Amino acid sequence: MKRLGRRLTMGLVLLLAAAGASAADSGQQLVVIDQDGSGPGGSNIRSTMALIQAPQVKVLGITMVTGNAWMAAETQHTLRMLELIGRRDIGVYEGAVHPLVRSRKRTLAEQRFDGQVAWLGAWGGDGSEPEQYPADPNAKQKMPEGRPTLAPRDQDAAHYLIDTVHAHPGQVTIYAAGPLTNLALAQRIDPSFAETAKQLVVMGGSIAPVTDNAEFTTSPSHEFNLWFDPEAAHIVFNADWKKITVTPVDISLQSWYSDEMQHTIASSDSPAAQYLAQYDTERYFMWDEIAALAWLHPDLVSKTRTLYLDADMSHGPSYGDTLAWTEQAKPAAHTGPAATVQMTLERKAFDQAFIDLMQAPTPGAQQPAIADAD
Repeated sequence: MKRLGRRLTMGLVLLLAAAGASAADSGQQLVVIDQDGSGPGGSNIRSTMALIQAPQVKVLGITMVTGNAWMAAETQHTLRMLELIGRRDIGVYEGAVHPLVRSRKRTLAEQRFDGQVAWLGAWGGDGSEPEQYPADPNAKQKMPEGRPTLAPRDQDAAHYLIDTVHAHPGQVTIYAAGPLTNLALAQRIDPSFAETAKQLVVMGGSIAPVTDNAEFTTSPSHEFNLWFDPEAAHIVFNADWKKITVTPVDISLQSWYSDEMQHTIASSDSPAAQYLAQYDTERYFMWDEIAALAWLHPDLVSKTRTLYLDADMSHGPSYGDTLAWTEQAKPAAHTGPAATVQMTLERKAFDQAFIDLMQAPTPGAQQPAIADAD
């Protein structure tokens, strides 16, 4: 973490509170996005854009964590996206570069005994494009969309999260779509962090997906975000949240970002649509977008389960797998609340809701740079 001990001044906390009060008065929901924003485009960036595009939402800030890519590269992609769609006012805060305990070196070594991991994120992707996943977390990577002129804010992610929920007690939703390291650090620094937030929305975990996808048929409890930092997931799921909503693999596999969807979105001249039209080449499951849109529109989910969640910390072959219990089965040591776990997606309605958001004008946009990005 960078400058872990630095805190906002009281004046800035009051400014945050005033901005949040204004948004609350207008009926907007306050959210901080915690994301492993690899890009350009892709599920991480698209979900961030979906929340920015939603007129009923005020994005207070974006905190970055290593996951699908190294945190430094993710930060650059996220800053550039904000420039291109005209939302330079949203602050981006650098967070954890490494998990709390799991290490790249040990993880790669253990694959010789425990089998190959399908997705290693920043530590090697799926192994097919090693040049995209350097061992150096600060390596400068290619940016097809151009490098940003914006810089991240000075405060580290964990302290920004803490200060923001305390500036708006009971009002801030934490939307977490990457490994949970930043949130775990915030909770360890300030044990009142979770209970001061309004709720937690998580993309993560895997219960019992019905699929022929090779990544999950033999390892149905494996999911990258929890696997990458199991200790962080344990801390977060055992904290005193008022409410937890989880988008697991089970429902994520019911979606797909297709060429057809991209083509439909690209017919709009909105900055968000044109960003995707020019730079988004990922065609895959819409993991993070479901978590974002189902928070905005709960009726997009037709079936849920109530479960207590955790991550396996046994440091064997199942290290990082999702643990899930019903009320009757949960261990006494589990101290967190039950989560609402989404299981079934209303696919057509979801697709249309996402398309509509991307085609719409960006609220609060000022001088989008997308027109000059050619």
